[in-house]
Amino acid sequence: MSASGITVSPERLDAFLRPRSLAIVGAGERPTSSGGAVLRNIDAARWPGRVIPVNPKGGVILGRPAARSLREVSPPADLVAILVKPDSILDVVREAIDTGHRQLLILPGGFTEAGESGRERARQLDALAREHDVLIGGPNCAGTINLLDAGDPFAATFFRDMPRGGPVAFVSQSGAIIEELIAASHDLRIPLGAVVSIGNAMHLDLTSYLEALGRDPDCGVVLLYAESFGDVERFRAVAREVTRRKPVVALIGGRTPPGREAAHRHTGSVALADEAAEAFCRECGILRVRSLRELKLAAKVLALYPGGAGRRILVLSNSGGPGVLATDAAMLAGLQLATLPESFAVPLRAALPPEAAVANPMDLLADAREDRFSLCLEAALAHAPAAFDQILMLHVVPFMVDAAPVIARLATLKAGCPVPVMHAMMGTLEDRDGWFHALEAAGIPAFGDGEDMAYAAACLAQLADLKANRLES
Repeated sequence: MSASGITVSPERLDAFLRPRSLAIVGAGERPTSSGGAVLRNIDAARWPGRVIPVNPKGGVILGRPAARSLREVSPPADLVAILVKPDSILDVVREAIDTGHRQLLILPGGFTEAGESGRERARQLDALAREHDVLIGGPNCAGTINLLDAGDPFAATFFRDMPRGGPVAFVSQSGAIIEELIAASHDLRIPLGAVVSIGNAMHLDLTSYLEALGRDPDCGVVLLYAESFGDVERFRAVAREVTRRKPVVALIGGRTPPGREAAHRHTGSVALADEAAEAFCRECGILRVRSLRELKLAAKVLALYPGGAGRRILVLSNSGGPGVLATDAAMLAGLQLATLPESFAVPLRAALPPEAAVANPMDLLADAREDRFSLCLEAALAHAPAAFDQILMLHVVPFMVDAAPVIARLATLKAGCPVPVMHAMMGTLEDRDGWFHALEAAGIPAFGDGEDMAYAAACLAQLADLKANRLES
């Protein structure tokens, strides 16, 4: 495979995601410098590889002996991160060429996005790379974090935080959106393990990283933020292959004419019109979302249920209002309330208080404890998947009920469950983090409200539809 005339083998691309050695040109101790930030992030990630700070002053930087130039780095590093002023970058690249360094991650800007002088710098950089077969990530990017393999955590970046870790990877044409996904990985407990900022994508673009992550056994879900796709035929071919193995979710910027104009100013790209983007994603087998919030929710649920699920849902709630809102959200998202089999409904009507609503959605009443929740969930599991494709539970915790036994019982029942089970907890939750952690450790995605949970369930159904359509075509 080649990009812009440069040889791009799986091994060379792996140098940007899983290198064994890294030289950081422009490394320093000042935390507000980009070189200092990258070196500190490498330390924060506890990457076990060989790290060589490179600074003309030499000496020791953050406890590591520094090389004064790449000429002192032998053998050549798998990857060179370049963090110097734009005017000095071409000189560093020439030195890299002279010393056998062939994979360069250029984080600073000052290229095609920076007027005619920047475009000329980009032309010279690309010409050097083509002549000497040097593979470039970036320029004008925020770098890469790869925690997919917890034993080999890599972070050549100046992002301010590490993601939570897990099987979800995110490749983005916007560094700011990566920052938001990293924050959301902690706030919403999204198992985000890798982020890639492609910047100007001189050689390595969305397609390159999608292909690499598609073959990575530690990656279970790939997220994309895209304003354009470059070579659409190449992207389509790769995406169709990757989506046979794992879910790919795309948020596409530029849905409206003003948005497309803004995308052009942002990256110089020509964004697809909304209908064209929808058709393109369908052809590729990609689950398309339409907002950043939807991207986060899709990532959260697909990490646990990457196979998708059908549209028939059962809603179990201990509160009427949240059950109504969750039901509305589910219907508007294209889900279906399953019909309750008599073999399910009749025994529950006999066992539950007469005020409880044995319907769909079910209302178990505000004082429902672990006995009532487990009775209904056990009955639902006994009838799934014949009657239900997904089970959505809503739990508002009143003052007279201890939620901990409810959570413990639901987590126990989840083992061996044949369909996805989700749980939303609302109101004042004194041990929210502990309860959500217990649920998700058991494989039950936990949400702060029923409407988000309903959208997540719709993502599973949409993914199942994409798979079915592929089998039929």
